[in-house]
Amino acid sequence: VQLQASGGGLVQHGGSLRLSCKASGFRLGDYAIGWFRQAPGKEREGVSCTSRSAHNTYYADSVKGRFTISRDSDKNTAYLQMNDLKPEDTAVYYCARPVNRHSYAVKCSESASDYYYWGQGTQVTVSS
Repeated sequence: VQLQASGGGLVQHGGSLRLSCKASGFRLGDYAIGWFRQAPGKEREGVSCTSRSAHNTYYADSVKGRFTISRDSDKNTAYLQMNDLKPEDTAVYYCARPVNRHSYAVKCSESASDYYYWGQGTQVTVSS
């Protein structure tokens, strides 16, 4: 099981980025997926998640209306589209998967402790 996050970079305030999370060793569509971020000196926080069924999604209040989670089963890849980026969005972003496919099939979890497999993280820096 591997998750490869990419797509981060340096962007100006108000700009956009799309993060990708390429899965290997399993079918992404069989699992809930979460996106998390961690800024220096802060705890890892849940940004967004989608249930296995994809009928339930969660967004942190700080990103609602600006971020969109999605996945492409054919490419076995999840995405986090981030628009109207703000300096406070600066962090390392991680994608993650629960330990088994039955977890969070209907409702996903925004808690990092509910995820077992993690990607390596991709840095997002938003300049003011």
